[in-house]
Amino acid sequence: MTDKAPPRARTRLYLITPPQIADMQAFGKSLKDALGAGDVASLQLRLKGADGMIDMQATREVGLAVTEMAQEAGVAVLINDSAELARELGADGVHVGWDDMPVKAARTLLGPDAIVGATAKNSYHRAMQAGEDGADYVAFGAFYPTTTKEGTVPAEAELLTVWQAAMLIPCVAIGGITVANAAPLVTAGADFLAVSSGVWAHEEGPATAVRAFNQIFDQLAEAPR
Repeated sequence: MTDKAPPRARTRLYLITPPQIADMQAFGKSLKDALGAGDVASLQLRLKGADGMIDMQATREVGLAVTEMAQEAGVAVLINDSAELARELGADGVHVGWDDMPVKAARTLLGPDAIVGATAKNSYHRAMQAGEDGADYVAFGAFYPTTTKEGTVPAEAELLTVWQAAMLIPCVAIGGITVANAAPLVTAGADFLAVSSGVWAHEEGPATAVRAFNQIFDQLAEAPR
């Protein structure tokens, strides 16, 4: 008789803000509803200006408005691109992009207890280097076409499987992920799914999207490997 394989680790939701927020009060309500609808591991504040660079003032305003609320809900708050702003806002960490501050520099600035994540696009080598430099997670993608970020490169789900087979550092799947296309990435081995418009633009609202993602995660966590 052979032993059954243990259940797969449960994937979690990594929520990303819309790139622009016109109505802070409305967004705050939507965020509160979303965080109350199911498990959310983290919230990345990713607000961009017309030039595609981080909008520091907008990020600061949103951070001041929602960081405490998210943290009280048990959600880690991460700032995109700026370790300095993460420290200023009392966020839990920073996500550094392909051309942003090096992981080592972010770690030095924020200290050993902060979360530092890094973009790896579709590069296994870049992900390994980020891990060696002290990243807490690496983000692969884009797995699907996305309208919320420019300059993406395509990534294949197999990359998640290969990473899980060899590495202990968690991996995040990002890029055009919705309730409809999430399952293959969960099955492939994503520890987290990073989602923006797939939640905020869901036809039945963000809370419904969060519930739906968590239903997928629960179902696939119980499935045999």
